[in-house]
Amino acid sequence: MKVSIIIPTFNEETCIGSLLKSLQHLTPEPYEVIVVDGGSSDNTLALVEKYEPRLIQAKKLGRAAQMHDGAIEAKGDILCFLHADTFAPENLVTIVENTLRDDSIKLAGFRSIMTGTCHQRMTTWHNRVKTYYAPLIYNPYRTIFKGLRLLFGDQLLFCRKADYLSSGGFNPEMMILEEADLCIKMNRLGRIQQIDSKVYSSDRRVAKWGVIKSNAIFIAITALWAIGVSNKRLARFYGNVR
Repeated sequence: MKVSIIIPTFNEETCIGSLLKSLQHLTPEPYEVIVVDGGSSDNTLALVEKYEPRLIQAKKLGRAAQMHDGAIEAKGDILCFLHADTFAPENLVTIVENTLRDDSIKLAGFRSIMTGTCHQRMTTWHNRVKTYYAPLIYNPYRTIFKGLRLLFGDQLLFCRKADYLSSGGFNPEMMILEEADLCIKMNRLGRIQQIDSKVYSSDRRVAKWGVIKSNAIFIAITALWAIGVSNKRLARFYGNVR
């Protein structure tokens, strides 16, 4: 299998260099690393050029649009969607390949461990369980009887490119919860799984808001989305921390 790693960036100078350096230590190596930039005005592009991944200029700003552009351009059989502040295990490629040997699994993601200014145990725990309770809020029937799970960006989602294209992929118009929307589409094709392996993500949003406030906002966003509040309104409520 050929594994393509897709990284959306927008002013990520604080972490993109460290991330790309870490990807050089993956064993075995991925087929390609693609950075899809949304028009960074800081030092992001200079750092990217140092490590020489494939660089794509996004047609539109927004993680959903950027990841979709990367998926369309990717030459690999498997797509891994990696945020710039999330670090993968060195055996990433092996884990991804082994997971997707099960044809019934259409989309999978890792357990996300929060790191940064302090170890955010509550948020780490919440990240794990929201995969299961969030779909219950959205659609209890599909969750119980169809195995719907909702995975999120800091979990490093991965799937076969063929399944991604069949599902319709990320909606480029969405500014928030694009991964949840993808999960619903992929669940129509088969199983979604949260695997036991871990990735490590920055706590920068949690550090700004605080543990209690940030987790309360995550729950509120999920509930509002489930009852049909527009994506544009949710994006304004959630804000932007990069």
